[in-house]
Amino acid sequence: AAGANSAATSAMLKAGASAGATGENAVVYNCGRADVITGPAGILLANAMFGEISPAMARAVSESACPKVLIPVQKCHLQMAGVAELPLARYLEDAVARISAICPPGESAE
Repeated sequence: AAGANSAATSAMLKAGASAGATGENAVVYNCGRADVITGPAGILLANAMFGEISPAMARAVSESACPKVLIPVQKCHLQMAGVAELPLARYLEDAVARISAICPPGESAE
């Protein structure tokens, strides 16, 4: 798990990630090695999330060949047309189902 900040990395570790790293270099490096990338839609936008997403991070996410499962969090001046407004929990349930279809539980890329 690679997070833009320590809170994100910590949450992924609590959710079951076997290892974690934080910050721009960790995100850039690991985007090329990931099986799937997930997070708020803002991870594709340079300087999104109050500046936490650097241009290098957004580029690494965008250019990664792996599947991306994005959560339509409509903050930081990002509005997504055609997306029904649902509680965050519903978006997360859908994301987990999509990720499970891409990387079935019990399978590892290691």
